[in-house]
Amino acid sequence: MSSTMRDVRGNPIGTGSAAALSAAEKALWRMMSFYDAPLADLDTAIAEDPGWLLPRVMKAGFLLSLTEPAQVDEARRLLDEATALEVDAPPRERAHLAATQQVLEGRWQNACQTWDELLLEHPRDALALQWSQLWDFYRGDAPNLRLRPARVLPEWDEGDPLHPFVLGLYAFGLEENNLYPQAEEAGRRALNGADCVPWAVHAVAHVMEMQGRFDDGAAWLRQHQHAWSEGNGFAGHLWWHLGLFRLEGLDDAGVLRLVDAHLAGEALQITLQRVDAASLLWRLQLLGADVTARFQALVDTWPLDDAHAGYYAFNDLHVLLALVGAGELTRADRWLARCAERAMQPEDARRANHAMAREVGLPLMRGLLAHARGEHEAAAQALYPARRVAQRFGGSHAQRDLVDQTLLATCSAGQLRPLGRALLNERLMAKPATPLTRHWATQLGFAERVPS
Repeated sequence: MSSTMRDVRGNPIGTGSAAALSAAEKALWRMMSFYDAPLADLDTAIAEDPGWLLPRVMKAGFLLSLTEPAQVDEARRLLDEATALEVDAPPRERAHLAATQQVLEGRWQNACQTWDELLLEHPRDALALQWSQLWDFYRGDAPNLRLRPARVLPEWDEGDPLHPFVLGLYAFGLEENNLYPQAEEAGRRALNGADCVPWAVHAVAHVMEMQGRFDDGAAWLRQHQHAWSEGNGFAGHLWWHLGLFRLEGLDDAGVLRLVDAHLAGEALQITLQRVDAASLLWRLQLLGADVTARFQALVDTWPLDDAHAGYYAFNDLHVLLALVGAGELTRADRWLARCAERAMQPEDARRANHAMAREVGLPLMRGLLAHARGEHEAAAQALYPARRVAQRFGGSHAQRDLVDQTLLATCSAGQLRPLGRALLNERLMAKPATPLTRHWATQLGFAERVPS
């Protein structure tokens, strides 16, 4: 292998096959754009150069990124095969193998540190950027969602076809750090040169969600719908965002139509999509909608054996929402117990999820169960302190707002007016009053506080 072989961005590569490299580049584009799964392209790259390590690592990393326990064994097999090829690989590709192995072992922070070091040497390594942002997101590291793309963007050529996607990563990082005007500007700029950048569409949608601009947000998603709603793996999440905008306007019927059309039945193929469905249905239930049958249909299609419990706290919480929403409180109790058991197992101690579950996931789940039982004081006592550290178990501000909405509901039902007033004040200081905020103000008996 010649040490001078490089990809189109100047990164050292371990193949001399133009066909293998082309297939891997296509797979990388798919990972960053979410247009179809990259598996077939990676299989092509492996077939074109069976001795090249990186396509196997990319395939394993993609499978792990789905947060599906059922994919772990296949990812492990691929990484074992890649390890056998390591001796002939350049240091950059060996670093990717090490980071992906750390992900497999649940050492997500270590993996991100490995990618961090890689990016210092190779700032145009798009794979390292994509994956480090993904696992920063999964473990709630908001600062690095912004800082890592910021450290490398000046090194990128704006004519690179992947530049808009990197700019989209930066836009989302800005938004999660509450830098809303800068985030919207970066997201819109990412779309100037390429219409099909769903992550940038997503970043701007988050800005509008956080600013209470629900009409603007719905219009923004409709404007770009042609680019994300068909053939894109991110479509389900963007439908979820459209549902949030409709919820903010108290269009419950519109949200139900959206759920039935885009977040139910065959549309739900992976856990990440089921999480979005559970989240929307829970918020509808908090507003008094009867969605028990829809929750039950969701539970019936969700793999809920012991291997899934305790794998990732963020997903675990949404499973619990679905079980509670379906009225299956006994199963919800068992699910919580299994998640707690796994969080305490010594052999899982090095997994990022071990601490995330103990510090955030389990307290939140206990609070949600107390809310479901009508134990309002207990629910508030569990949820209120946990919300302060909820970022540690991943997700976005918009996703974690579910905790605050549950608290508002439990304060309303339990006549916990001082806490409800404080939460309402927070919301009114953060963004203009919306119909959803007015609803909670009315439920709490503070309607006069909210401007019409």
